[in-house]
Amino acid sequence: MRKIVISSLVAMMALTMSAQTDVSLFWRSDSVQISEIITPEGDQYRKVGHHGPAIENNYMGLRIYFNHSGSIDVYSKQKPQLELASALWYPTAKMQAEGYGCDEYKVGSTVGLGGYNLWDGKEVLKLTATEGREARVKKIKNGAVAEMLAKGVPYKNKKVDILIRITMRDGEREAIVEAFCKKGGKVQFVTGVNFHPGKELFTDEQGHIATWGRHPADVSKNPINIGGGMVYKPGTLEQKKITKNAVLLISKPCKHYKTKIVSAGEREADLNNAEKFIQYVKNLKY
Repeated sequence: MRKIVISSLVAMMALTMSAQTDVSLFWRSDSVQISEIITPEGDQYRKVGHHGPAIENNYMGLRIYFNHSGSIDVYSKQKPQLELASALWYPTAKMQAEGYGCDEYKVGSTVGLGGYNLWDGKEVLKLTATEGREARVKKIKNGAVAEMLAKGVPYKNKKVDILIRITMRDGEREAIVEAFCKKGGKVQFVTGVNFHPGKELFTDEQGHIATWGRHPADVSKNPINIGGGMVYKPGTLEQKKITKNAVLLISKPCKHYKTKIVSAGEREADLNNAEKFIQYVKNLKY
């Protein structure tokens, strides 16, 4: 019996040490980790930890804002490790000096890196949830998932339910980001990658978008260069638009849309400059 117990402990320790993805969701009022939040209110941005459900792999963290924006924000890392449980998205200066990452990706009014809005044929519509919002996180075999469901979103004289799902797989640097219309028929999704003045921008007709540069961070005195990249399937698009602050993808009418996204920062060992990052994104497969 003793041998069995010891073997089990060793196995559990090995599993914990090899974990390459994690999730986090909690109310700020008690900081207790939970698997879901269901609320009739569409905007709980200031009451939910991380401002929404969060997920990470060894290379980046992502969070879906718990409001009407449909935006995805990025947490950049210096070295491959899991940090959400201890940093809670906002590491101290001491923690950053010891190798933790930072929150310096600026989303602003955009979809951020791979977030989703809707297109009504003339303009972009935010995911305004009139019938409540639901957030969920979970560990799955060889990975993790974070989701946000906006219920009762006004769209073309009807209401639709839109789910955003981020999936990360152990051992993979990219994240899969999907949008589903769970109720209300086909819609046109809007996604893309945001950028700021002075950032390098690359996009092609084979389904790649890459940006690199400093974001106008409001939480750091020493903002770093950050890369944001995406690969998508060109045949799924009605149009691609480059605005003053984002490359936007407008889908053909559908009930499901999918992209892959990736991020890196200048403090890490591998993809730490524009040339390396853009080349990496160019080689990504959908």
